[in-house]
Amino acid sequence: MLGDLRHRIILQKKVSTINPNGFMVEAWENIKTVWAAVSNLRGREFYAAAQVQAENTVKFTIRYTKDIDTHMQIIFNDKPYNIIAIDNIDYKNRFMEIRAQEVGGSD
Repeated sequence: MLGDLRHRIILQKKVSTINPNGFMVEAWENIKTVWAAVSNLRGREFYAAAQVQAENTVKFTIRYTKDIDTHMQIIFNDKPYNIIAIDNIDYKNRFMEIRAQEVGGSD
């Protein structure tokens, strides 16, 4: 498993700030950069995703990290992915599987 964690991904969260003109603006802020195993959906998972037009869904497997939620996004290969689901594999707090869909990817 550890040998498969060969891709760098960036976890981001949305933050609100006030610009110099006094307007509220939202932007994505980098929280953490981690190593990940990345795979496309296959078989039954792929067909289930295709039924809801979510073909550009990817699985990221990372070491367990606290404070990740579905309001965050992932940057992988310079593309943003919205986090759909997070699974603490076997509840062992060792690895997490994150399903994410490419932003604007299912046109």
